[in-house]
Amino acid sequence: MILDLRIEKLVQGGEGMARLPDGRVCFVQGALPGELCTVELLQNKKDFTRGRVVKVIEKCPDRAQPKCPLYGKCGGCSLQHLESDKQALYSERVERENFKRLAHVELPENFVIHTGPAWGYRNRARVVIASSKDGKVRYGFRMQKSNGIVSFENCLVLTPALNEFLKSNASRIYDEFVRSQSVNRKKVLELDVNLFDNGNGKVSYYYKGMPASDFEKKAVSIVEVAGKRIQSDASVFFQSNLQLLPELVKAVQDAVDEGLANGEASDAWLIDLFSGVGFFATILKDHFKKITTVERDEGCLKHANVNLFAENVSAPAEDWLAENVVDVPATLIVDPPRTGLPPSALDAIVKSSVNRLIYVSCDPVTLARDFAKFRDAGFALKRAEGFAFYPQTPHLEMMFVLSR
Repeated sequence: MILDLRIEKLVQGGEGMARLPDGRVCFVQGALPGELCTVELLQNKKDFTRGRVVKVIEKCPDRAQPKCPLYGKCGGCSLQHLESDKQALYSERVERENFKRLAHVELPENFVIHTGPAWGYRNRARVVIASSKDGKVRYGFRMQKSNGIVSFENCLVLTPALNEFLKSNASRIYDEFVRSQSVNRKKVLELDVNLFDNGNGKVSYYYKGMPASDFEKKAVSIVEVAGKRIQSDASVFFQSNLQLLPELVKAVQDAVDEGLANGEASDAWLIDLFSGVGFFATILKDHFKKITTVERDEGCLKHANVNLFAENVSAPAEDWLAENVVDVPATLIVDPPRTGLPPSALDAIVKSSVNRLIYVSCDPVTLARDFAKFRDAGFALKRAEGFAFYPQTPHLEMMFVLSR
């Protein structure tokens, strides 16, 4: 079905929202607020529909011509049709409405979204290196809503170092994999490879099945942030925008200093949950007498043990909280996955003596859900900041400082 629809606003996920003649909501890919668009319906549910823009009849003044020829085919960069310097403003509008609707809270007037370069920023990525029947090797990203591969020669959001590395090394990595697995090179294979540019001249990489003897040399790297050297590797999570990362680090440091200065927390104990390689704890280790990091991924724990001398625990955060009594005014940092805090972890925090919580979130929707529960338990929102780590996409990271 094809309809002409007026777009009311942008919503979480970067889609435009319109209403059908029957009153149902339609989420429209590639649409911007105020536009009149010809829309093809792709999904027709009882309560809502989804569609895509076929033609823009009346354009939003902030509409941009996508720079990448793979826009709409590749699974990333779905917000290229919005001017780069306007993306943070639109994200702010979306999040203000989200938190008002989902958590019944107004974000502070001074809520700001920190931004960095709009292109060439992404220092971490997963690509597919594959062979074809003629034996040639190509590389690319997964297609939008598909397992197919979209090949590219130069991705506009990857750092120059990652683009150059792929051009020079994709075929070599594929041959390396073939030799290590003892398979025929002419067999059509797809290899998922994680890449990491440490910002200081080294690109590391990892693929499943990499020989253990190669791991230390090829996958591990050191990142320098806020005067600290932090070890990680391409197989585990690390932030994907090193140019903007110092802004988040400063925000967390300021929040810690504020809590120590006003007495809501003490320097007795820093607890870093979902700590990864011990990133925040490493940055903040000089501020506290005792540090505990909690991370269930064993690969991350190995790096945490290198990055800082602390109580580095391998366990689910909710299990550790259930088994350990926090009875001092500790500073707590949580940086959970997109699913947010497990309910049992949230309940344990509420029942503890923690009076100050720094919540770093990669999903504003789950942050809003969790904040509503913290607020009901007596926590107040002291500070809120956003970080546009992924320009040209609708993704936004946020930091909340809560206290009671």
